[in-house]
Amino acid sequence: MDDLPVIIVGGGPAGMVAGLLLARAGVRVTVLEKHKDFLRDFRGDTVHPSTLELFHEIGLLGELLKLPHARFDTATLDLLGGRYTIATLKHLPVAAPYIAMMPQWDLLDFIAREGRKYPTFDLRMSTEARAPTFDSAGRVDGVTLASGEVLPARLVIAADGRRSVLREAAELPLDDLGAPMDVLWFRIPMPEDAPSDVPLGTIEARGMVVAIPRSGYWQCARIIEKGGFPAIEAKGIEAFRADVVALVPGLAAGIDAIASFDDVKLLSVSLDRLTRWSRPGLLAIGDAAHAMSPVGGVGINLAVQDAVAAANILAAPLARGEDPDPLLQRVQDRRWTPTVRMQAFQRFAHLRVVEPVLRGEVNRVPLAVKLLDRLPLLRRIPGRVIGLGFGRQHVESPLAKEFQ
Repeated sequence: MDDLPVIIVGGGPAGMVAGLLLARAGVRVTVLEKHKDFLRDFRGDTVHPSTLELFHEIGLLGELLKLPHARFDTATLDLLGGRYTIATLKHLPVAAPYIAMMPQWDLLDFIAREGRKYPTFDLRMSTEARAPTFDSAGRVDGVTLASGEVLPARLVIAADGRRSVLREAAELPLDDLGAPMDVLWFRIPMPEDAPSDVPLGTIEARGMVVAIPRSGYWQCARIIEKGGFPAIEAKGIEAFRADVVALVPGLAAGIDAIASFDDVKLLSVSLDRLTRWSRPGLLAIGDAAHAMSPVGGVGINLAVQDAVAAANILAAPLARGEDPDPLLQRVQDRRWTPTVRMQAFQRFAHLRVVEPVLRGEVNRVPLAVKLLDRLPLLRRIPGRVIGLGFGRQHVESPLAKEFQ
């Protein structure tokens, strides 16, 4: 079995980082990505300081930051007509104390290029895994592809997202925590004379919009009630455009770029977690193990932390030819408390911010927001939670001697 690869299903941030780190350690890895490329809009692209620091630890941060990206280190919020500064990341003790706004396809292409430098790394695009395979004892021993081909594996890592087919087929138990909202994602071009004071977030009694600055455009999110998209569609695209501009007047110049609802992407928000992340022969990480709310933009970064923890625990034993099964629970043990704490943070935001907005009950500025705006030192607290998360990992997986 030692000559079989570790098969990672899913070429998102968790799967690609796990593949890169395992390959660096001399472990044979095959990453399966069902799409022909990584070019899909409105995937999370907030690369937080915790993730940037991991690339720094393996000597790749400088190259990564040569890719097109925007940076921000301070979060502002327009709330009921006033502007408030609520978080800063400038103080964080890392090489890059800011969030890099980088298209996820650029990040994944970068990881793929780095991975291909190692002979133990194999990335197969346009390759869809449909189900795990099992041996006579019930251990997962490979995957079946959409083509019908069966690929045997030493270990299967499910990194295939919040709708993971592998975790369902493996009968891993899921705890659905619920989410009150969905998100409508869309782009609005940023003209050369665009206002410089468009806030990251805007909350009024009638709703909430997030506008993330990117190179030449804003990536915007309109927060809506769970299941509320059909009613919005029924009112027509002009009504939707008017709603967005009423909330954020600074977006008016480019709002006609939303020609129809074809230009709007619905994200059905989930907040859940597996109570057991593994079974013999299979480990779930990233969104396959815990779907995160968009609150704080932490999903990518939590997934990458899972990948690093998995590589830290599994890489050296796999490289030595050891059985990985006794180690799989250790990955969940290391990542469980950080996941629960971050989801608790998101549920608090749902309860205290999102749900009142959706009910139209926001009529005063919370004391916490006022204090964050008035006391700059306090802004470091949300900045640290968003920027570094909980239980931050460092790269401990080895670099195989033959690659040094």
